[in-house]
Amino acid sequence: MPRRGKRYRDAAKGYDRLTPYPAAQALELVKTFATAKFDETVEAVYRLGIDPRKADQVVRGTISLPHGTGSEVRIAVFAPADKVSEALAAGADVAGGAELVAELQEGRDLDFDVAIATPDMMAEVGKLGRILGPRGLMPNPKSGTVTPDVAKAVAEFKAGRIEYRNDRYGNVHVPIGKASFSVDQLLDNLAAVTSELLRAKPAGAKGRYLRQLSVSSTMGPGVRVDIGRVDELVARAS
Repeated sequence: MPRRGKRYRDAAKGYDRLTPYPAAQALELVKTFATAKFDETVEAVYRLGIDPRKADQVVRGTISLPHGTGSEVRIAVFAPADKVSEALAAGADVAGGAELVAELQEGRDLDFDVAIATPDMMAEVGKLGRILGPRGLMPNPKSGTVTPDVAKAVAEFKAGRIEYRNDRYGNVHVPIGKASFSVDQLLDNLAAVTSELLRAKPAGAKGRYLRQLSVSSTMGPGVRVDIGRVDELVARAS
């Protein structure tokens, strides 16, 4: 087990996993616990009161974080020849049409984090369902990754636009920055995501919608956020 610094040990003395903290204090604790030799990612996990088995209660979309994620995003674009140059000029890491689909079918590495496609390419991209689907990379109109304006989509995802969606347990995991970010930057990003998820509440969701929120760094413990004060986060995002 790695040796912990004095800052970590002092913070841990007053830390209780079961206690919900004001968002700013929770993020300060997360930064204190991030003692790895690399810049750890800070993630927010929302437990929502939805039934993921029902199609009308799926929570999915995209949001632009005010301060980005702090991580480099690798993007692949599936588009006809006349759009490929636009995608590459906008910053796409790889772009192509049917030939790119064929390369992936033949075993080319999935060396990208986001896949974007033009609508007319989806018949071809559909052939990659078994490859892209399990990795959450299949382009989808709801996430803004099926669009005729691939250059705009590439620019937005490079600038910090992220996709969110619930898992099979009704949780949503979202990166909100790096441990090197200031508390204010992390708060701004957390506020933006919280406001977006509340906006995206499915009409079919019954009872309490936002049930729990916690934040953590890659190697650190989870810290609960006081959702009784969620209005403060929403106000910050407005």
